[in-house]
Amino acid sequence: MAGLFESAGGGSAAIALDEVEASILRSLEVQMLELIGPGPGGEGGDPLAALFAEGPTEAPSDPALARLFPDAYRDPEKPEDDESRAASGEFRRYTELDLRARKRDDALQVVRALDGLGGEGGVLKLPAADCPRWLCALNDLRLTLGVRLDVTEEDEQGLYDLPDADERKPLVMAYLWLGALQESLLEALSD
Repeated sequence: MAGLFESAGGGSAAIALDEVEASILRSLEVQMLELIGPGPGGEGGDPLAALFAEGPTEAPSDPALARLFPDAYRDPEKPEDDESRAASGEFRRYTELDLRARKRDDALQVVRALDGLGGEGGVLKLPAADCPRWLCALNDLRLTLGVRLDVTEEDEQGLYDLPDADERKPLVMAYLWLGALQESLLEALSD
């Protein structure tokens, strides 16, 4: 399997991860959980607070979070106006908390599955129901790293040619690896 997903039949997938790969992926997902933050009611997740909580009306100031939680009614080709800002704020107010919860749950799904390997490498088998959550979690990681690295479509090919001395190299390697994981999982699901 060489660190990429393969079909395990019936819409499920499997991947062989060595200890280092599992550790890196787990660490990235834990960092994603920290970036997204706790839900309404804090770490304990008070269900009553979550029931009555309203989300923010302003886009996050962190560019990575803004990429994960974009404005719904903003046209990047046009200057922002009051009407689109208000519509985006209302949409965000009623949807962002649920979206954050889903992204948190997806990241936790990956962390728990990796914890099932017991801190060692091994073959991880994903049931069909877990594969979409893994795709979302991998996508969130890749989007976040892409923002942190300021990756554009035009310069993505140049990432392969970075010299080893470039301080961005470890993050670039993770970014490219996550892309390969996503692609292999999609291919495994289409078999």
